[in-house]
Amino acid sequence: MADIHTLKPDWEPREHQLQDRVILISGGADGIGRALATACAAQGASVVLLDKNVRGLESAYDEITAAGHPEPALYPLDLKGATPDDYHALAGVLDKEFGRLDGLVHNAAVLGALTPIDGYDDALWFETLQVNLNAPYLLTKACLGLMYRSDDASIIFTSDTTGRRGKAYWGAYGVSKAGLEGLMQLLADELEANTGVRVNSVDPGPARTAMRVIAYPAENRKLLSAPEAVIKPFLYLLGPDSKGTTGKQFTLRN
Repeated sequence: MADIHTLKPDWEPREHQLQDRVILISGGADGIGRALATACAAQGASVVLLDKNVRGLESAYDEITAAGHPEPALYPLDLKGATPDDYHALAGVLDKEFGRLDGLVHNAAVLGALTPIDGYDDALWFETLQVNLNAPYLLTKACLGLMYRSDDASIIFTSDTTGRRGKAYWGAYGVSKAGLEGLMQLLADELEANTGVRVNSVDPGPARTAMRVIAYPAENRKLLSAPEAVIKPFLYLLGPDSKGTTGKQFTLRN
């Protein structure tokens, strides 16, 4: 297992540290993805927001542009039914509009069901793995050529404690996150020697998101961190301060 890393307590993103970078964030319509997109745009990045929630995408667009940040690009896509051709089409659009990709954050995910394996619905199992594991694989594969053109590219997989150590009843979600950790390490090892692409994972910890409410409906939401409070490791890994850092598992200690 890879070592767990945390940021130095005094690390803060520098102003405009992501200036002119092109960063694609899946699950960018709300929660952590939206908070990260807004922060990246505030630092000068051109963000591409991918999500199935069109209304949320439009709301994020309005928020970012109203703040005077670079205009984001919106790409509606339902990962559950997306095919390899859909991802290649996305890469083609990015190539035409930007010519490269500097950052790729895999944030979109579905919970599936919290239930024992012997009672797990098979269709839900496949659907959860499709969104949480197959989609990041297909999206990464389609975008790698664009990332090779960047001088300092970063891929980040959003992880979870259940992906770093198996936990009863977390089913396909836990397995998908464990798979992402394996994919992260494999890619980091493959890309380290001959490319400028670094690959890492981040466990942001408990945050006030829609998925968290579904998983823990009785939890006091007021005690959870806001999405804006858990994105610092992502900003670090997307920026120049983390150049050369790859194959690491980051976590946020609240």
